[in-house]
Amino acid sequence: MKNFLFVSAENDAIANCKAGGMADVVRDVPRQLAANGDQVHVVVPAYNRLHHNAFFISDLRIRIRGEESIAYLYEVKPKKDYSGIKHYVIHHPEIVEGNIAHIYNDDPEEPFFTDAVKYFIFNTAVAQAIKQNLFDHVDVIHLHDWHTSFLLFHKRYNLEYSLLKESWFVYSIHNLSLQGIRPLNANFASVNNFFPEIGYEYEVVKDDRYNDCINLMALGIRLADRVHTVSPSYKQDILKPSQKPEFIGGESLESDLIKADQEGRLYGILNGVNYENIRIAEKGKLYPNILRQLFKWIQEESKKYKSDILANTGEKVVCLLDNPPSFIASSVARMTEQKFYFFKRNPQAFKAILNDLAAQNGIFILLGTGEPEYEALMRDISYEHPNFIFINGQSEDIIDSIYLESDLYFMPSLFEPCGISQMLAMRNGVLCLVHHTGGLIDTVKANINGFAFDGDTIDDKINNMVLAFNNVLEVFYTDKPRWKRMCKNAKEARFSWENTVEQYYSQLYTK
Repeated sequence: MKNFLFVSAENDAIANCKAGGMADVVRDVPRQLAANGDQVHVVVPAYNRLHHNAFFISDLRIRIRGEESIAYLYEVKPKKDYSGIKHYVIHHPEIVEGNIAHIYNDDPEEPFFTDAVKYFIFNTAVAQAIKQNLFDHVDVIHLHDWHTSFLLFHKRYNLEYSLLKESWFVYSIHNLSLQGIRPLNANFASVNNFFPEIGYEYEVVKDDRYNDCINLMALGIRLADRVHTVSPSYKQDILKPSQKPEFIGGESLESDLIKADQEGRLYGILNGVNYENIRIAEKGKLYPNILRQLFKWIQEESKKYKSDILANTGEKVVCLLDNPPSFIASSVARMTEQKFYFFKRNPQAFKAILNDLAAQNGIFILLGTGEPEYEALMRDISYEHPNFIFINGQSEDIIDSIYLESDLYFMPSLFEPCGISQMLAMRNGVLCLVHHTGGLIDTVKANINGFAFDGDTIDDKINNMVLAFNNVLEVFYTDKPRWKRMCKNAKEARFSWENTVEQYYSQLYTK
């Protein structure tokens, strides 16, 4: 039996600790490991809120900025109890709640300033907890994205935590474009300010573009025993240099990734999705679920755009109760460049799709929050197009209904390390239209279990996106046998965690 420690910024196994798909992975993989008879500990930051009503375990005395500070380890109750898994949070006054999903911070003046502070402290506290043997002897430490890579800095350079060398380190890349770049010197949120006593090798930690900075994503790639991307195709993408905006590849880290690949440390393994013990939406509840959530939101003092929520979105949904559409297209995603760059680059293309839908009595439902400029774009377009319903919020009930009741799930991602939304839609037999990139290549097979578009240039991709959407509507309305056959293929596709974790054991967790 192995003893695992998962270290992450998110964990959807506990309440209110999710911003994206990484939280799903950190929820699901430990469950599969435990089902195989292993012991798993999962630790995330408390963000000044998740430790409330939790069980106190221990003080963690750490050194930051040349002084002793105290963090606190708590065990928290998960949403569902599984034998062999324990969930923890680490509290410290400077590990603050963020303004993005109450987790991450957006610092436009100094990117990653606040997050670097809290993850420097979090990683140090995790190292201390391992030293105090609070997770028992850890065989494998599985790190997720740049927020956790500083544990490898402590392993390599901090004599206080030499015990970390006894564990095997796996580093998963969920989104290479976010790299946690911070100054080495002359800044509060810098390595030398937080750890003035620790010597390190400049060439190992430095960012190749900003030589006075540390690149925490690069640190994980350079120092982990195994490096993992969340789909095979994304691994191939990031070994090549980016050619923006047409192609998003290694984002300046391709040389580090090529080196890791040549050393036999880099693996691409497709994420899985659950097929058992899942939340099942009730058919026919999409519009009531939307309206119920809208009325909850307009009662919240902090909720913005209340008049928009009620007068625009709500009014449209009420009309659909008596006049249901014949076709529902949908998307659920954060409002970011990664997810909706094509719409931002050419809003007329998206409007053309909406017009084509309107001609067929179809609607488009988009749910998500994110960058203000993308939210504003979607709100403006929703005012122009009665068949576009923009739900500017997050709701599991609405999301579950969308995955169940849509006719088409649309993922025009500029790049996609893996993607889970397409798997969740396909699980219900809903066809997907995707940009042919990353993990979407590994899951959606064009004209077999879904639809795809691509192109040599951005303009080609956008034109082909509109053409592909027209093709979707043509198949739906003129070739029902083919549509039903493709839906059956989508529902029968399997991306199981059992298979994924089997590959983890053989490729990531074995020396």
